[in-house]
Amino acid sequence: MTTTMDATRMDIGALTPYLERSIRGFNGPVSAHKFAGGQSNPTFLLKAVNGNYVLRRQPSGPLLKSAHAVDREFRVLDELASTSVPVARAWHLCEEWAVIGAMFYVMSFEEGRIFWNPALTEIARDERRSYYDPVVRAMATLHDGDVEAAGLSDFGRAGNYFERQIGL
Repeated sequence: MTTTMDATRMDIGALTPYLERSIRGFNGPVSAHKFAGGQSNPTFLLKAVNGNYVLRRQPSGPLLKSAHAVDREFRVLDELASTSVPVARAWHLCEEWAVIGAMFYVMSFEEGRIFWNPALTEIARDERRSYYDPVVRAMATLHDGDVEAAGLSDFGRAGNYFERQIGL
């Protein structure tokens, strides 16, 4: 049984065989369920016979040239996989708009809880540290990493990032 969400305008019938050809071990049929939150790129849980995956796609409609760069997201995940930074596995980037009407990528689904509010209001105040500590360790690992070794030395604009963010 395959399903789709009206808001996605994804053709699950076309997506399933495409992913079976593109991702080793992928086995349909597939259903897609949009995550409730998120920022600019719609994100979906794909349920396949062989397990769960996550699909991030560009939104429908006209896009700004530098916005909704799912290809950049994919590249960062893919390159960071060879480092000690904990990231989801990047399985496949599809730049063929004809498949579902937008560029998208598929990554591994990682079990865990999703906290939409970064203040972790759902967690008792005295327990929040145990949730923040792994995030801080991951960020420290990311910032301590060797950009060249990770294959990301040409990623982004060179120069003083902070000056560009706060300069007039």
